[in-house]
Amino acid sequence: MQNYQKIVVMGLGYIGLPTASMLATKGLQVLGVDVNASAVDTINHGKIHIVEPDLDILVKSAVNSGNLKASMTPEQADAFILAVPTPFVADAEAHEKIPDLSYVEAATKAICPYLEEGNLVILESTSPVGATEMIRDIIYRERPDLAEVDPQKKHGRIYVAHCPERVLPGSILRELVDNDRIVGGVDKESAQKAQSLYKSFCSGKIFLTDSRTAEMAKLVENSFRDVNIAFANELSLICDRLSINVWELIELANKHPRVNILSPGPGVGGHCIAVDPWFVVHAAPETARLIRTAREVNDGKPHWVLEKIKQKADRFRDPVIGCLGLAFKANIDDLRESPALQIAQQLERMQIGKVMACEPNVVNGHSPLPLHDLHDVLKEADILVLLVDHDEFKEIDHELLKAKVLIDTRGCWR
Repeated sequence: MQNYQKIVVMGLGYIGLPTASMLATKGLQVLGVDVNASAVDTINHGKIHIVEPDLDILVKSAVNSGNLKASMTPEQADAFILAVPTPFVADAEAHEKIPDLSYVEAATKAICPYLEEGNLVILESTSPVGATEMIRDIIYRERPDLAEVDPQKKHGRIYVAHCPERVLPGSILRELVDNDRIVGGVDKESAQKAQSLYKSFCSGKIFLTDSRTAEMAKLVENSFRDVNIAFANELSLICDRLSINVWELIELANKHPRVNILSPGPGVGGHCIAVDPWFVVHAAPETARLIRTAREVNDGKPHWVLEKIKQKADRFRDPVIGCLGLAFKANIDDLRESPALQIAQQLERMQIGKVMACEPNVVNGHSPLPLHDLHDVLKEADILVLLVDHDEFKEIDHELLKAKVLIDTRGCWR
């Protein structure tokens, strides 16, 4: 097994910080690097700047052991893990969204001065096909001394691989250890070296492949889920037109032994499912027709919800609209690509009534919208819009809902 002693993790968000902390608790020296000075300071004090069950305990343990430190600049190490954002940008002309690899490029260039022969560079960020090879090419361009010099060699003196994260917010620490992993190298040796590092903390199986297949595998996993969610969301639109309770319909249809329809919602959010399918569409726009349509269905659902709210609001004069939930899924604080947040912000802009947003998992001041206590929202709102199925909202006494106009996008109050 490769002997890794020091690891640099670029990016200390929902993937980078848990990964860095996990490696540190396994006895490795880990330097976490982030451009956010406040996050770096928070972590160095043994605290966390994001919400994830038990992460505070892990980070505190890793920092107190002396194995985890945070900084705004990298250092020399045996291996470098890139866990930075890979968002998309809208291309209005092509009517699609294209990958933004600027963070990956910046992180790669930042580590180049510190690379040494034999180092391993791993891209964890979900990326379009070819991104790992792009990292290799950037390194060779910035550090020609590390580029391939012997034509008999099958690889350069730097090893580069892709190991896409496969964790679920709210269960990151458990899934980081237990889930199977895919490792794809720009060559066989790179994949093997990356596998050796992940064996230090992963109990799941580790499957080796090439980097392009590994990149596509992660995109396909999330595109599969997006297509299935789109089917459920489209059903909700059809059932609304036909005056059918979509939740009862799905419950009955799922009685079939080979049918498993997912639950509809106000749209699809998060850093993966709402983003990754566009990477596939961008790579093969003429053939990714089903994936594109699914994305359009899910992207269009928030607009449908807004229209429903507007129709209800027209019954009132200066209505108070309570928006319950802003996160992209239940019981987390993550607002990335959240359809709930999009709906609440658009309601503010539409000015059809006073908007009161309640998000129990986010501290006031850390949200783009002012946050209100659930008790106050239930007391003042004329219209209640359930956007996220947080546990707190499921437990609301139904007696408190009787005098309200209800728009339940999650099927919790049926």
